[in-house]
Amino acid sequence: MKKVSFFLSLCFLPGIFAQQYTHQVLIANEGYFDFQTNSIIEPATIGSYNPINQVYFVVDTLFGQRFSSDILIDNDSYFVAADTKIFKFDLNSHQQIGSIELPGVRNLAIWGDYLIATRGEYLQAFDSYLQVFNKSNLQLIVAFDTITGPKWSTQNMIVLNDIAYVAVNNAYEWGNEKGLIGQLDLNTLAYGSEIDLGQDGKNPDNMFLYNNEIYTVNNKDWSGTSISKIDINGNVQTQNIANATTGCGTSALRDDKIVFQLSMDNILNNFNIAALNNEGPINGIVNNFYELAQDPSSGFLYTSATDFFSEGKIFVYDANNDLQNQFDVGVSPGTIVFDVRSSALINENENDTKIYPNPSSGVFSLMGGVRSNPYHIFNIAGQEILTGMEAQIDLSPFENGVYFLFDEKTCLKLIKK
Repeated sequence: MKKVSFFLSLCFLPGIFAQQYTHQVLIANEGYFDFQTNSIIEPATIGSYNPINQVYFVVDTLFGQRFSSDILIDNDSYFVAADTKIFKFDLNSHQQIGSIELPGVRNLAIWGDYLIATRGEYLQAFDSYLQVFNKSNLQLIVAFDTITGPKWSTQNMIVLNDIAYVAVNNAYEWGNEKGLIGQLDLNTLAYGSEIDLGQDGKNPDNMFLYNNEIYTVNNKDWSGTSISKIDINGNVQTQNIANATTGCGTSALRDDKIVFQLSMDNILNNFNIAALNNEGPINGIVNNFYELAQDPSSGFLYTSATDFFSEGKIFVYDANNDLQNQFDVGVSPGTIVFDVRSSALINENENDTKIYPNPSSGVFSLMGGVRSNPYHIFNIAGQEILTGMEAQIDLSPFENGVYFLFDEKTCLKLIKK
């Protein structure tokens, strides 16, 4: 796919035609820590990828942190959980706004003014595994001790109906894994009863929300994998799906399915949420992955692969499982999150080139000035679909929606309806 440098911020789309688009993809590269020498060989980094011009760059290096485990976008900011600290960054400039020490921090969630953090660390016990901060200034609001809160290490979270559902897995104490979902009432900041996932639901890792029901991918005692479904009344259904684990992060919600990969395998599998059963391998996607995530605006599946010490790559697949792009990132690319915005916020670029009619049922006329360079037309997902010099542009073969025309000085919107 041809790479063309342009800036989407030069364009404007009237509110009536506003659509969601992914402005950037943030990637937490965990780096490489040598446990034998107790040294950081490759530092953890945060990268930003623009799916429109397909440019990736490192926005920050987390010096002194062995890894990064989560990224959470909130309005014009984003938060990073990294080993011993929580960082807060500006979403547009990537300037660090603040940070706070929290050894063992794992995952983050937002509710109102609250930033909720889970904790866990191999061979280390804490007096608090769940803490709540003010998201504006990162001041601690409450640290639940092991009497008033979770007794063991915690990981992923889902916020639903003013409740933070917390995965309590004790995953860092081998042979003593837990399978509990804690409930934090965010109105009262009281930690209530825990939902027991049962013997086959131990070690919940990833959590997903679908149709107001929570799904957990469980690594059990590291000898197998199961998926649990929890409804709002706390009822649990658990289905064993494999005699091997999915590792950490190698599962994702993709439309109405959970896609997952078993450790050391090179195929992806579909789990049917409605039927609660494993449908088997997905044709067309073959690689040993480290992280999976679906772009909510384009529907593309972003996957990462790494050798864990020197390199990492991102592979992007469309709905038909065709590879659309791949690019190099940092070592061990973990959490992948999407900065989704409304195209109604994009600014108009004043220029002499005009499109008529716009909107159109398919054929557009390009008027104004003598063209010395070709234009390039992209769809909302950032795929180049046409290039040319002609004054007439025919989008009849393509589906209705918003398209962008770029050349060396022009940015225009084409609306086919």
